[in-house]
Amino acid sequence: MNTNYWVVDKIVDTLENSPQLKQAAELLEQNEVVAFPTETVYGLGGNAKSDLAVEKIFAAKGRPSDNPLIVHIARKEQLNDFVDVIPDSAKKLMAHFWPGPLTIILSYKEGTLSSKTTAGLSTVGIRMPDHQVALALLEQVDLPIAAPSANRSGKPSPTMAQHVKEDLDGRIAGIVDGGPTGVGVESTVVDCTTEIPVILRPGGVTKEQLEDVVGEVLYDPALTDVKETPKSPGMKYRHYAPDAPLYLVDGSKEGIQVLIDGSRREGLKVGVLTTEENQSFYDADYIFTCGKREHLETVASSIYEALRSFDKAGMDLIYSEMFPNVGVGNAIMNRLLKAAGQKVIKG
Repeated sequence: MNTNYWVVDKIVDTLENSPQLKQAAELLEQNEVVAFPTETVYGLGGNAKSDLAVEKIFAAKGRPSDNPLIVHIARKEQLNDFVDVIPDSAKKLMAHFWPGPLTIILSYKEGTLSSKTTAGLSTVGIRMPDHQVALALLEQVDLPIAAPSANRSGKPSPTMAQHVKEDLDGRIAGIVDGGPTGVGVESTVVDCTTEIPVILRPGGVTKEQLEDVVGEVLYDPALTDVKETPKSPGMKYRHYAPDAPLYLVDGSKEGIQVLIDGSRREGLKVGVLTTEENQSFYDADYIFTCGKREHLETVASSIYEALRSFDKAGMDLIYSEMFPNVGVGNAIMNRLLKAAGQKVIKG
């Protein structure tokens, strides 16, 4: 398959007349699959009403089809087409965080979306992305668009169009290049079908921010108990993993360096994931700094680029520092633990 590649400048005010977005929208209307930028990561979009389009998403990603997909919309009015009930908690969160990196789980009207989008569930995750290119494309196509992250299943999510091309060139109909994303980790997923909203996936909106708007918010037990079955889109299987084994190290910088030294004596090429504050401390084959520890949002914005960079550097083994489980740190640690297959060692 020939993959179209369109560069679109999100700064310009002519997006509604963009010929590139018109071509991308026409392909989506024909039930083809197109990657596009959002403020979190690049999404792999397809018509959420079409079994054929959703099947193409799963085929391109190599992803099991028992995983629900998040539906992207441009206007709240579109919810009326496929959502049954919008609880007060959801209305408050939409008013405060949409457009933005928040996916809200709601009950949907049976038969209005492909059952492959919802994985046969009676609920659907919906969000309105805070990205000019994404919103302009969604307005042009005027369809609910199912869009998981635009990467091969299990690989780090793409934060640049080049990442999408590396993973999916020749497997999808098109890639809309709208530049680097901002938040860097996927949207927070919160279930509003329960009396107390439940976070199914931590992301760009923190628990504290949600509680400022709707009061008490709970975490899904599956986020901390591996025996529990995750309910959120994209959380059921191992994700975000680089090619080399990744280990999170619970310990000091000195302890991490001891691990690095031991592995290098065994002839392994070792990488370390750290922050700008600690960069000069380590002696390793490859060091990637992902922002500043005192500003965790900078870590979140570069975490996937970091994981991909270790592949390009040809590392045999990766050690990573751990981060505080507060604010966006919850999302960072969630993604790193998934990438490491829950492997945490003492250092």
